[in-house]
Parts: sequence; structure tokens; C-alpha cells
Amino acid sequence: MSPSIPAPFRSWLRSARLAPDQRLRARMLIATGLVVLLPFAFVYTFVFLINTVGLPLLEWAAERPYTGEVYVDPVLLAVVVLGGLAVQYRYGPNAVLRSVGGRRVSPDEYPELHAAVTRLAAQADVPKPDVAVARTQLPNAFAVGTPGDGAVVVTTALLERLDEDERDAVLAHELAHLKNRDASLMTVAWVLPTITYLLAVLAFYVLYGLVQLLRFGGGSGGDRDGRALAVGVVVISVSALLTLTVSAMFWAGSVLIHRVLSRYREYAADRAAAEITGSPAALASALETLDESMPEVPERDLREFDGGAEALYIAPLESRAFGDEELVSTDVFPETHPPTRDRIARLRELAGETA
Repeated sequence: MSPSIPAPFRSWLRSARLAPDQRLRARMLIATGLVVLLPFAFVYTFVFLINTVGLPLLEWAAERPYTGEVYVDPVLLAVVVLGGLAVQYRYGPNAVLRSVGGRRVSPDEYPELHAAVTRLAAQADVPKPDVAVARTQLPNAFAVGTPGDGAVVVTTALLERLDEDERDAVLAHELAHLKNRDASLMTVAWVLPTITYLLAVLAFYVLYGLVQLLRFGGGSGGDRDGRALAVGVVVISVSALLTLTVSAMFWAGSVLIHRVLSRYREYAADRAAAEITGSPAALASALETLDESMPEVPERDLREFDGGAEALYIAPLESRAFGDEELVSTDVFPETHPPTRDRIARLRELAGETA
């Protein structure tokens, strides 16, 4: 805080800086509600389509009426949905860690890193989390899990590129995510996007396979065989198209929720890290170094980190300065992070520096 600011206003500014954390909690509460409700909406959308489209289609195909309708017990569905989210909450962090090649390390292997995490965790008033390291040329870091059972993950490239103050600022940023409990929410929120994505891909390949079958001549024989083929094509096409459409819609909605929450939580963690270390300039410098280093990262390392976990990283992968059509996950929706230049400007403003 600049010393030129009159003393009576300093306490007010300090409380004003803490206010956005309350907004983060409110947004997390809304996001949690949507994460729980969207799977119910997804299932019952399919139930509605089966009853309004699927059963009439089967009546037409079988040339006889069907009685009754499909029903899903809400209690059973609640058990399945909540059970699935609980499993992701428990095992998701380890899955994310494995997906980037991270490994929990002991104090003997990385004594300085462990000492820094222990000291900063005490300053942040959170239990010391596990420390994990991923060997890659991509300089980045993230946190997974809860305050009492979480892990701070850093890459070897980050440890090589940042000085001690910058490293501590990054560690404080990740500890803030654990303290805010948004790290576990981000992991759990990825369940529905994963399921809907897999269903959409499956439906697409069913349609693709059907087109290829018809293209190379599927079916033969007389009128009876011709009708059976036509009925099969219609039933499979309609089912696959509806599955693809509904899955894509819910995938888009759940990914959008995931990314909007991801963008907002970064500002809160930046602010908290500045308060923990007392040096907003150190985190601003670290972000600037990571952002400038991103274009130098080999494409292989970027591909390994590009996926559902990119919203967890302190530095966005969107800063890559090359064209690669395979890396499209960050090109369709809003970016997972706010612009790095805006984050740096806010931190320098907190430090009383000029942008």
C-alpha cells in the first residue's frame, strides 16, 4: 500500500480488498449447486427425449404400440450422482497429478521447497500440504485437494526459472487456492464435462460408422431387408444425433461454468498470495517470467498439460506463441485465466508501483 494514502482510509482499503473473497465464496456456492444439479438435468433430459421421441420411434420400427414410459427414481439418481462426485472428490486429485506426470516428493529430495511450503502454510494458516514435482520444460504450478489433504504441484522448469521470492509467491498463490477450497471444487466440477464429452465422441463415431457402412453398401435383399435397413438407419441416426446434441450442450454449459469460476478464483488467489508474502511485486514478476517463457516450451510438453487440468495452473497455456490445430481446448470457450497483463497490473497497483 502506498504510504501517501491517509491512515484513516487504510483499514477501509484493507477490508475492501477482502470483500472479493466473499464474492468468490458466493460464486463457489452457485457453481457447487450447478455442479450437483446439471447431472440431474442431463439424465432427465434424456428421459424426456426417450419418452417423447425414442418410444414413438420404436413403435414405428416394430409396427406395434408400446405402453408405459421410462422412469428414473430420483433417489437412486441422487445416490449415483452424489456418489460419483464423492469419488471424484476423493480420487480426482491423484488422477490429475498422474495426468501431468507429477510425483509426491520427500523433504530429503527437495529440502528447500518443503521448507518454503511449511513456512508459507503457517503464514497462510493452512495445514502443510504434500509437495509434488512434475518433470517438464513447462514452467507452471497448481494445487489439488483440500486444505487438510491437498498437494501443491510445481514443475522442474518453474523451479529453474524463478528466484526464491518469485517461487515463494507462486507457492503462496497455490496455498491460497487450498485455503479458499476452490481447488477441490475445480476437480469435482470436471466430472460432467468428462462424461458428456465421452458420450458425444461415442455418438459421433456411431454416426461416422453408419455413414461409412452405407457408403460402401450395407444391406441387401428384397423389400423386407430393405425396410429393416431403413428402420435401423433411422433409429440409429436419430438416437446418435440426439445423444450428440444433448451431450454437446451439457458439455458446453459445464465447461463454461468451470472456466468462468477458474477466471475469478485467480484474482482472489493473487490477492491472497500478496497478503501472505507481503510482496505483490514478487508474484507479478513470477507471472511475467512464466508468461514470457511459455512460447519457448516444446509442443510435446504443452500437449501433456493441455486438457481438463489447464484451468488449475497458475499460468495459462493460452500464451503459447505457435499454431497447432491439435491444441484446440482453449480456443472455443473463454480463456481459463484472466489476462496475465491484467493480473500483473493489479499486483503492481497493490505494491504501489506503476504498470
